[in-house]
Amino acid sequence: MTPSTVVVGVDSSTQSTKAAFTDAATGRLLALGRAPHRVTGGAGARESDPEEWWRALGEAVAAGLREAGVPASAVAGIAVAGQQHGLVVLDGHGRPLRPALLWNDTRAAPQAAALAGALGGPAAWAARTGSVPVASMTAAKWQWLREHEPYAAESAAAVRLPHDFLTERLAGVAATDPGDASGTCWYSTATGAYDTEILGLVGLDESLLPPVAPTGATRVGSLTRAAAERLGLPAGIAVAAGTGDNMAAAVGLGLGGAGLLDHPVLGLGTSGTVFAATRTRPASAALAGFASADGGYLPLACTLNCTLAVDKVAALLGLDRDDAAPGGEAVLLPYLDGERTPDLPAASGVLTGLRHDTTPRQLLGAAYEGAAVTVLRALDEVVRACGLDPADPAVASRPLRLVGGGARGRTWVETVRRLSGRPLLIPAAGELVALGAAALAAGAASGRDAVEVAGEWGTGNGRLVPPVERDRATWYRVTSVIDGLVAGGSPG
Repeated sequence: MTPSTVVVGVDSSTQSTKAAFTDAATGRLLALGRAPHRVTGGAGARESDPEEWWRALGEAVAAGLREAGVPASAVAGIAVAGQQHGLVVLDGHGRPLRPALLWNDTRAAPQAAALAGALGGPAAWAARTGSVPVASMTAAKWQWLREHEPYAAESAAAVRLPHDFLTERLAGVAATDPGDASGTCWYSTATGAYDTEILGLVGLDESLLPPVAPTGATRVGSLTRAAAERLGLPAGIAVAAGTGDNMAAAVGLGLGGAGLLDHPVLGLGTSGTVFAATRTRPASAALAGFASADGGYLPLACTLNCTLAVDKVAALLGLDRDDAAPGGEAVLLPYLDGERTPDLPAASGVLTGLRHDTTPRQLLGAAYEGAAVTVLRALDEVVRACGLDPADPAVASRPLRLVGGGARGRTWVETVRRLSGRPLLIPAAGELVALGAAALAAGAASGRDAVEVAGEWGTGNGRLVPPVERDRATWYRVTSVIDGLVAGGSPG
């Protein structure tokens, strides 16, 4: 049956753009258009040309429209979910002055450390913004730009996040949402507005920033004629404020803050993320106390090194990614790009515990274990920040929602299962960020709550994997190595 109303959810991630054409009534994924974009840089630098994102968005929408087999006139709304934290600086004509600094660009670590020590220190930052500056955060990147490329900073007529840039291209108006704005470290989750003292500290005029819409599903404008012609969609359809990728994934799962115990999520992608939806505002220096896209909060911790780092180890060993065995005595921390949680931006990979009988398969298994323990420790921080004890059986026995590309990998699933001791819920839907964005688009087009829409769609439903006894020996072995790095401030 051809749907009467279709919405488009765009997932503009680090390396590609996806456009999910979705039946607004049922949530059925009709088509998924894709287009790649490039990431350049080395020695801590990670950059992309925002114009490539815009090109990729057009290609992904065109491909999705062809595949969906629906008339363009059926499309009622569009929303963008983008990679968080990226810094986009524009000239007076809305064109990028330089490539965007991406979330995983670690060059701003010195600027982040200096900012974290200001305004009363980390605890004060967490109380004001929900987060402490680290190299990933936009405020640190802006400081880096001011110090290393002052001409670009002084010439900026507008400062945007990646999803803001694309939303503005669609609707012709500047807008962001509380979720993505909360990843900048210049937006206060305590007040729901930009923090003027922090903007003064980093020398950023608030007039360069987009207004903050109440939620990611807020209709901020209509698709312009120029954008409509480029995308092949009807002019005038609803454009939502959109949000960051993690916030959109939460919407796609139907998470709206009913309570932490029902909502722990572990995302296995290029980065590893853990988050929970809650109505209680967290303020912990150990994690990012983000806002959510629906007016609540999304405490989140992120590790830089996850599936991509483990795949690199597999390639170095000449093994298939699933040709792994438990690591035995070996510990391998695949901190190939520095690390964010724990905050070790200069770290490199660590290998210890080798024996004559250690096999290549065990080394690969040790890489999985190092990445999994790192992200599960981050989950414990999220639980603590919400006032709960991760060792409490009532907390530890709740299903852990496993999402991202790694959730489709047998070794990832078994490693997380073994090291967490939790049951795992693996949603059947594989494009939760794009589907969350589609729910935001549906909310903008209809005026409904986006989380409620996604809940009716059932995109968070899936397969339940029963728990196994927790491998505490491996947990403590890996944890001791991580704790040693943190205590010594070692670069790895």
